[in-house]
Amino acid sequence: MLDLTGKNALVTGIANNRSIAWGIAQQLHQASANLGVTFLPDDKGRYEKKVAELTASLSPSLFLPCDVQNDAQVQAAFQAIGEKWGRLDILIHCLAFAGKEELSGDFSDTSRAGFMRAIEISTYSLSQMTAAAKPLMTDGGSIVTLTYLGGVRVIPNYNVMGIAKAGLEMSVRYLAAEVGPQNIRVNAISSGPIRTLASSAVGGILDMIHHVEQVAPLRRTVTQTEVGNAAAFLCSDLASGITGQVLYVDAGYEIMGM
Repeated sequence: MLDLTGKNALVTGIANNRSIAWGIAQQLHQASANLGVTFLPDDKGRYEKKVAELTASLSPSLFLPCDVQNDAQVQAAFQAIGEKWGRLDILIHCLAFAGKEELSGDFSDTSRAGFMRAIEISTYSLSQMTAAAKPLMTDGGSIVTLTYLGGVRVIPNYNVMGIAKAGLEMSVRYLAAEVGPQNIRVNAISSGPIRTLASSAVGGILDMIHHVEQVAPLRRTVTQTEVGNAAAFLCSDLASGITGQVLYVDAGYEIMGM
């Protein structure tokens, strides 16, 4: 079993018990990492309450509001990490968003506002959070983000998120080169399709999942736990020589020609 005892890990992007971020948080907790969790604040506090109730069993020592479209809030979150923990070892970036209207129909119909929003939240936020995290990664660290095959191949209805994920994967490479001298590693996991709150906005997601189950070498898609296991590995010393990579956790679907 992986041992992350003594490692401080911040997990972003937990929305509910179907979230891939939730699967990652559970596996980091199982490996004995000290967890911090962020939530997206809203006027009625619904997200805060939902995420707090879900993650209570993991006993996070930090529970922070963090809207990546609010620079001051991002800085405040990482300031709180520095004050509470002194250092950060692991950053899990599970943030992506595009409006439902951008995830069906013709890609050329994407609005300027929808395009920019998807890039800001899904792509730029990795660079934004890395900049805030790296001064706290004084003993080195691991940053892991989530991508998808739609960033390198055309996937029906994925549209602007494919552009965002392509940018995210290139960001992983540039950031890995930048922070490598500080012994900070940056990697991405490309998960097979999983029915989550985010993926439910993609038109035809169930058809996509069924297709993977028929075509992937393992004849199934993957679970949040399997993605969580891969993330825990990338955050551990067992992956100390791995950076700037995209690790496919998709039951082998990526190797197939259809």
